[in-house]
Amino acid sequence: QVQLVESGGGLVQAGGSLRLSCAASGPIFSINTMGWYRQVPGKPRELVATITSGGMENYADSVKGRFTISRDNAKKRGYLQMNSLKPEDTAVYYCNADYTVVAGGIIYEYWGQGTQVTVSS
Repeated sequence: QVQLVESGGGLVQAGGSLRLSCAASGPIFSINTMGWYRQVPGKPRELVATITSGGMENYADSVKGRFTISRDNAKKRGYLQMNSLKPEDTAVYYCNADYTVVAGGIIYEYWGQGTQVTVSS
């Protein structure tokens, strides 16, 4: 059973920092793209950042220059360093991964359960 487990969320004051982690486990051969998304009640889930297996990064305009995505392929972990946090960053943050279970196999997608980030003003 594949699992993605996020950690590192919490309450922080505006201007502060948090580092989210995403640990993948289970029958995974390789992870292609890993990503972080966020959602607030009543709104669609939105992209925060993605990173390919080769290290190519992509960010939402709202977080560029403040957030940094990274990954450790050997450990099957992803990270999101969030600096200069703003109240509007408050959301549940979800880890996402596209993965295969065998070389050249079908690409599956999986989501973590989410971790709450709250930024107070």
